[in-house]
Amino acid sequence: MRRLFNKTKSNLRKIRHARIRATVIGTSAAPRLSVFRGNRAMTAQIIDDSKRITLCAATSKEVKDKKVEGKAGKVANGFLVGQLLAEKAKAKGITKVVFDRGGYKYHGRVAALAEGARAGGLQF
Repeated sequence: MRRLFNKTKSNLRKIRHARIRATVIGTSAAPRLSVFRGNRAMTAQIIDDSKRITLCAATSKEVKDKKVEGKAGKVANGFLVGQLLAEKAKAKGITKVVFDRGGYKYHGRVAALAEGARAGGLQF
């Protein structure tokens, strides 16, 4: 691992993500569910690392203006992205995935996305 001279939040997140990616590998049997959490939008992809292809993806821009009971704002969007991704994955025959939180804490929007994916029928 290279030395950081600029210890910004994004650089520290990239280091954490690299550390996670050293152990979390998606296969054909259980592809990797990768999360990116931006300020405006949230993106999730299901990736097969052995073939190096993205099987399906969902973003919070696709689920705007929908409501979730008990959740509000960006957390609700994260939950809906997880549900949408689970629907797309089920259509392609994917039921089991490995969760890659992308260097973010398993908290807030990231946890809501995982919860939504589980509610949609994905197992991890």
